[in-house]
Amino acid sequence: MILGTHAIVGAAVGRLIPNPLGAIVAGFISHFAIDAIPHWQYNLASMVHRDGPMEDDMVINRKFAGDLARTGLDFALGMVLSLLLFQGTSLDNLVYNSLPLLAGAVGGVLPDALQFVYFKIRREPLTTLQKLHNWAHAGKNLDAFPYGIASQLIVAAIAVVISRLIL
Repeated sequence: MILGTHAIVGAAVGRLIPNPLGAIVAGFISHFAIDAIPHWQYNLASMVHRDGPMEDDMVINRKFAGDLARTGLDFALGMVLSLLLFQGTSLDNLVYNSLPLLAGAVGGVLPDALQFVYFKIRREPLTTLQKLHNWAHAGKNLDAFPYGIASQLIVAAIAVVISRLIL
């Protein structure tokens, strides 16, 4: 899944858990649940695939700068969409109401950020987390259009609808 989808699902979870710490933990867990759904994800040019997924790495070079820009934009759009979907444009209690949403969204994208840390450090608990991440990923990736993008839109829409039905 792209970071935007993880952020929206994490924010939907955060909407249901008013405690920011609980929201970040639940958002973190949601990451693995939705990664199990077949989906599309964009390729990172700085990613180097080796003998197995535990041996993959990211090279910090010019390609990495482009990957950082792309993932940064993906993250920022996910955060903005999360706030717009759940907070709207109202400024009433913005900080109080937004904190669990943002915590859930950050929790939702955190496992992908921790993958980069694993690639550079390769120590526990990152090794176990990377094994969990690899296990949770769907065995089949989908092409970008139409199925891969549609699966992400459906997952995000279901999360939004469920969170709105519950609260």
